[in-house]
Amino acid sequence: MRALLRLRLSADEPEGDARVRIVLAAGGFRHAPRRRVISLFITGMLAVSAAFGAPTEFAAVTKDHPIVLPMDSGAHADFRTEWWYATGWLTTPDNRPLGFQITFFRSATGHDAADPSAFAPSQLIIAHAALSDPSLGHLVHDQRIGRQGFGLVYAKPANTDVKLDAWKIVRAADGQYDVNVDAEGFALHLTLTPTQAPLVQGERGYSRKGPRPEEASYYYSEPQLRVSGSVIRPVVKGGSSQGDTAVNGVAWLDHEWSSTLLDTNAVGWDWLGANLSDGSALMAFKVRSRDGHAIWAHAALRDRGGRVTTFAPNEVDFTPRRTWRSPRTNTSYPVAMTVKTGSLTWQLDPLMDDQELDSRQSTGAVYWEGAVRVSRDGADVGRAYLELTGYANALRTGKD
Repeated sequence: MRALLRLRLSADEPEGDARVRIVLAAGGFRHAPRRRVISLFITGMLAVSAAFGAPTEFAAVTKDHPIVLPMDSGAHADFRTEWWYATGWLTTPDNRPLGFQITFFRSATGHDAADPSAFAPSQLIIAHAALSDPSLGHLVHDQRIGRQGFGLVYAKPANTDVKLDAWKIVRAADGQYDVNVDAEGFALHLTLTPTQAPLVQGERGYSRKGPRPEEASYYYSEPQLRVSGSVIRPVVKGGSSQGDTAVNGVAWLDHEWSSTLLDTNAVGWDWLGANLSDGSALMAFKVRSRDGHAIWAHAALRDRGGRVTTFAPNEVDFTPRRTWRSPRTNTSYPVAMTVKTGSLTWQLDPLMDDQELDSRQSTGAVYWEGAVRVSRDGADVGRAYLELTGYANALRTGKD
């Protein structure tokens, strides 16, 4: 359950003339904060649906359609939103830790499928990439957005194959992922190799996100992915380019799709994906209301032998231990957490505090997505990624 897609038309442009701005050429645009005229934000696609005509009926998430792999690793164009989300820890030859994120979002606009125009923006592809490098002390990130078409931008069905101009993630027949991202100031060229079976979340992939049955997604994870490849790290002020740096590490990949995800009272969520040192894997999340209490929560712990233990909403808790305030957005994030899953208590501490990602030029969200260390009773037990959304501003659910 990851950074919720939001799309809003520019405030200086009438909604009925949305076609003027959702042109985006054949591919996408670079991060370019100077391009205020293309004010694309994610809001569950309702604004775009209205701009192009009658609201579209998207496919619903139900219990009676279990996830089937590998076929469901591809795109599901009948659903409103979808994402492939890879995060992980990397180690350089001189034993320096790095964190990385690469995310591809697919978002259906609700445009009338009867329009035969090749320029009709029926699907948008958005991508975020980020690198956490403690030698810099802050997250570096980039973002892209483009409308599907012309062989330059796509998310293919039946197998993970997503491309946004030169950025891409492709799954091979043996389950290995190749990730290639040449971003502004850094690059990620990584291979993610499975070491264990996918972890299908919820009830055979039907993952509740709220008190109502329709507030759900289809969701599976691939933890304990072995990472190899190289990165190009940003140039430190006063330094010179370091060129390609070989890396290895461990990653977590989430694939999730839905049409109605969150309760209308939800403002955001806390999410954890942890690769534990003994080979086990932990996923946990809490959907928050405006007053901070949990609207819904869930966790799943798979031990190294493959046995999965799930935890009900009243068995999962995220408690802040320390906060960090962004000097750019003035947002306060609980970057150090205590997470409880049943009788188990996990301590989370960030690789570095400043891992805020400002995606207002693509998905509209400002959120914290960071590499964290995991400990229990003072002992280091794993590496993870923590996502904190809705702290800068409430996420829109697509129903308001």
